[in-house]
Amino acid sequence: MRDELEEQFQEFVRSRWTRLVRTAYLLTGDAHHAEDLTQTALAKAYRSWRRVSRADSPEAYVRRMLVTCNNDRFRKQRVRESLTAAPPDTVSCPEHPVEERGALLAALAELPPRQRAVIVLRYWEDLSEAEVAEVLGCSQGTVKSQASKGLAKLRAHPELARTSGGGPHGGGPSPRTSGPGAALVPAPTLPERSRR
Repeated sequence: MRDELEEQFQEFVRSRWTRLVRTAYLLTGDAHHAEDLTQTALAKAYRSWRRVSRADSPEAYVRRMLVTCNNDRFRKQRVRESLTAAPPDTVSCPEHPVEERGALLAALAELPPRQRAVIVLRYWEDLSEAEVAEVLGCSQGTVKSQASKGLAKLRAHPELARTSGGGPHGGGPSPRTSGPGAALVPAPTLPERSRR
């Protein structure tokens, strides 16, 4: 039985590593911190894999651990962050120009940790408000308010307005129609309401 659980865990890591590191990168803004954070969350998941593997969604369970581990990082000490315009290959998005991605990452770095987590989970991971609330252990109302505040700050960020062409409504992330992370592509305007 232990060998079977070990194999399940290894398969989980092989299939989810890149996605988890990408999420961690968006949360931390640093490739090394992202890998460390992912390893820490997976180590915790490994210790309780029997319980994690029985969850409705093991990936959501581990994602929650990822966010919690990142929050713990901020509680222990204020972490100085510096995002770069060229993230590592494991978290790159070739369909997005580097200058737009860099501007977006810089703008994300300026958000408070809770708002950044909501924006990343809601618009990059494409989770519903209910799923984000479950991951963060808060109400859907908190998710809505944090998303609204975070998006307002991103709309007003001068780098996003510059890379997206500016315009009367300013720049910032705008939902596209499909795909994980589709919602965090700089565009001239933002919708007034969430897609879900």
